[in-house]
Amino acid sequence: MAPVLPPRSILGQLEDFMRNALSEGGVPHAVWLAFWPGVVIFAVWYLLIRENDKPIRYSVPAPKIPEKYEVLENPTIKAPGSTAIQCYAPATGQFLGFINPSTPDAIDRAIKSAQEAQVEWAKTTFRQRRAVLRSMLQYVLENQKEICRIACLDSGKTLVDAQLGEILVTAEKLKWTLDHGEKALAPSRRPTNLLMMYKRNTVRYEPLGVVAALVSWNYPFHNLIGPVISALFSGNGIVVKVSEQTAWSSAYFANIARGALVAHGHSPVLVQSVVCWPQTANHLTSHPSIAHITFIGSRPVCHKVAASAAKALIPVVAELGGKDASIVLDSVSKSELKRIVELLLRGTFQASGQNCIGIERIIATPRPYEKLVAALEPRVKALRLGQDADVGAMISDAGYDALEKNIADAVRDGARLLAGGKRYSHPDHPSGHYFTPTLLVDVTPEMTIAKEECFAPVMVLMRTESGSVEDILKVANAPDFGLGSSVFGSESDPRLQQIVRGLKVGMVAVNDFAAMYAVQLPFGGVGGSGYGRFAGEEGLRGLCNAKSICEDRMSWLGIRTAIPPPMQYPVKKQEKSWQFAKGVVEVGYGLSLGKKVGGVGEILKNM
Repeated sequence: MAPVLPPRSILGQLEDFMRNALSEGGVPHAVWLAFWPGVVIFAVWYLLIRENDKPIRYSVPAPKIPEKYEVLENPTIKAPGSTAIQCYAPATGQFLGFINPSTPDAIDRAIKSAQEAQVEWAKTTFRQRRAVLRSMLQYVLENQKEICRIACLDSGKTLVDAQLGEILVTAEKLKWTLDHGEKALAPSRRPTNLLMMYKRNTVRYEPLGVVAALVSWNYPFHNLIGPVISALFSGNGIVVKVSEQTAWSSAYFANIARGALVAHGHSPVLVQSVVCWPQTANHLTSHPSIAHITFIGSRPVCHKVAASAAKALIPVVAELGGKDASIVLDSVSKSELKRIVELLLRGTFQASGQNCIGIERIIATPRPYEKLVAALEPRVKALRLGQDADVGAMISDAGYDALEKNIADAVRDGARLLAGGKRYSHPDHPSGHYFTPTLLVDVTPEMTIAKEECFAPVMVLMRTESGSVEDILKVANAPDFGLGSSVFGSESDPRLQQIVRGLKVGMVAVNDFAAMYAVQLPFGGVGGSGYGRFAGEEGLRGLCNAKSICEDRMSWLGIRTAIPPPMQYPVKKQEKSWQFAKGVVEVGYGLSLGKKVGGVGEILKNM
């Protein structure tokens, strides 16, 4: 067997090619003499422009857990006789410590620190910002288990739920921003017109200053770090107001971003996290030094945030959850139905149903409806509760009474409860917050549970009157929500795209669940689900001042805007001046050549 030789370098292969060509008389001597200097110039140019910034490793201390293991009998974030936030693990009731809430003065200091750091950060290049995010991505990938462990302890989810909802989506956001962020924020050339042909038009995306994000508790790592990634890359400082429910982990997660900044020689105070009681949050949301607010939460709280932000005219992007429908058409094949069942289960019970774009309603046409019920019933009944099982804990038991009532009311009005439907006392963790995985079928649009967001491990099945597009959309668009949706059907089914177009939502996954977020498309909804978008190009640009710049392109020839005599003050004759202006309009916008020529005549006649 012949020995395996190492592959020659590209330059070596080029050298062989040129020598062979030269020996055969195929390359002129002058070309050969110019070849190597050209290669050297190309190599120097490539080394100068290529981006090969290696990530820098750094460490972040994990949040402390009390040495003594203590389980709270009736866990709540409000401890009697204390203004501090009581932190505990929702899956077990384990006491994690107290966090002192931020005061208005503390919020002022945080904003001021971020402001001062942002002045320098705004001067950084995209390459410098990418270097920070690249190191952050490396930290996330190398510390996945630790991040998941801390997120699970503070929110009650399972490790698998955390891997999907905390790590995968964060890694995707970082990688997308590294690969596509600069293109999204690069100056954009815009077209001109006939009258302004001597102008060059550009839109530049410049940092706003210090932005804020008020984020929910369901994904404590991703919800915090996502706005930070976008703020940093767009040149802003940021203050993140985290939920009181997951205050324990927030400092650690914020320090992951701060550590990346420090590793590259930048100020860590560019990123601030605060946690406070609702009555103090208004100080942040109406602060005159905040340039933009991203809010992720409930509709009632958003009303207060928007009203507060209006005092300082702060723009708000609001994501308020939804009543997302997953529509199953009768054109799906038998083999596809098996795949769809798995997606429906994951989409409903991921993070115990506490998922902004989780499946809240399964809407099926008559033919596949009973097949779905038959396939889903044993699967839902088999789901096990517990962090080391299938479905984790809920963040709190505060909504159990309303949830149980809505289920009971639906059953009273004709729905069938095939599994669950009530809270669950875990035999190993009686202080944990668990709700039995629920399957409720034959639900109709007028039932409360079909209109209000459950945000719980509750699977709701609804049957349409027929397979027509009109009947399907009538059910799907009934609630006052419009975040996301999914549609399953044969790609040759003409109804598929008709339904996609007819859904009153901000996002649609075709033959999939929530795939929009895994590719960083703009995220957000319509109607009761909020307004504005984060993620993707739109999300990055939304954190910038889109500055429109109009410049002379031929000033060196003396071609600039000038006011012609008929238009100069004092205006001698209004009628003549108007005729002149009319001629200008006809030249610029006349719909035929004759109109344009006539406009030239008007201009000359009224000079």
